Amino acid sequence: MTVPPTDGDGARIHKHSVIVAGHRTSVSLEDSFWEALGKIATRRGLSRNRLISLIDAERSGNLSSATRLFVLEELQQR
Repeated sequence: MTVPPTDGDGARIHKHSVIVAGHRTSVSLEDSFWEALGKIATRRGLSRNRLISLIDAERSGNLSSATRLFVLEELQQR
């Protein structure tokens, strides 16, 4: 198994503002997760904001963590 480096550009964390359930909040994710999330949203015909809203509606914990887990599950299913 090859482990990707953690010090590259994909490991940098960026915070983005999103509107969830009618209020503005921010989500902090590594660049690699933002990129994967955008691709998933495009495949589903959704905006990234809408996809995060759907993740938010189903989560039980932290939104950033729930989003990472969602992306991981999506990639594992492919």
